[in-house]
Amino acid sequence: MKDILTAPFMVEMIRTTTNMYNHGWDERNGGNISLLLDETEVKEYLDTDHVIRSIPTGFSAPELDGRYFLVTGTGKYFKNVQYAPDVNLGLVRLCDGGETAQLLWGYTDGGKFTSEFPAHMMSHVARLKVDSANRVVMHCHPANLLAMTYVHTLDEREFTRTLWQMCTECIVVFPDGVNVLPWMLCGTNEIGEATAEKMLTARLVVWSLHGIYGAGKDLDETFGLIETAEKAAEIYMKIAHLPRVNTITDDMMHQLEERFGVKGREGYLD
Repeated sequence: MKDILTAPFMVEMIRTTTNMYNHGWDERNGGNISLLLDETEVKEYLDTDHVIRSIPTGFSAPELDGRYFLVTGTGKYFKNVQYAPDVNLGLVRLCDGGETAQLLWGYTDGGKFTSEFPAHMMSHVARLKVDSANRVVMHCHPANLLAMTYVHTLDEREFTRTLWQMCTECIVVFPDGVNVLPWMLCGTNEIGEATAEKMLTARLVVWSLHGIYGAGKDLDETFGLIETAEKAAEIYMKIAHLPRVNTITDDMMHQLEERFGVKGREGYLD
């Protein structure tokens, strides 16, 4: 059996959590990540018949029965993952229709998965319906996107268009736009269900006055997705109080669509 700390998925998870903390996106124990794994890659590193303990999930997700996830732990600091991955991360397998998570590795201090686990799993279900290659759900608190929700209308079309207008690459990176939720109590099934519904039409969902959820095919892509939106929000927050002399027009964005073979969300461009 190979050492799980050498597994590519583990190495990349440690790198990503460290990078997110260094970007200032995940203060204290803020933020969480879940990575969907194939059984074949898990079995290279773990005896999947050895269950350390079973943890109730508090929700039902029959679509994910038998699926494996590497998940950040509740109350854990991203800055500590690189030093003690076995404490701050856990690898679980869902069973009983998603109502139970069997711990196969990690959470060695007796902890468990993030309190946003229901929201993550519901978002995984939604994204897999759209794209079977989606494997990552990532939540963090980028300062500029968070600040933007205080001063910008939360209308999804307008929010998306503003971000698209800030950086030439934005419509190329997230042509499906950004969905937005009003403030909701975090850590509940209700916000999980609302986020999952939004995930059916976009890979980015902003939690107003809180943070953002991103989904993608791998950790690198999902990080880059949030990074691009956050850069656009940073530019917006720097210029929002100033008269805008120049902007990226809809005609320019149509040129970008043609050049890069993407299609902006229906009805979002004139």
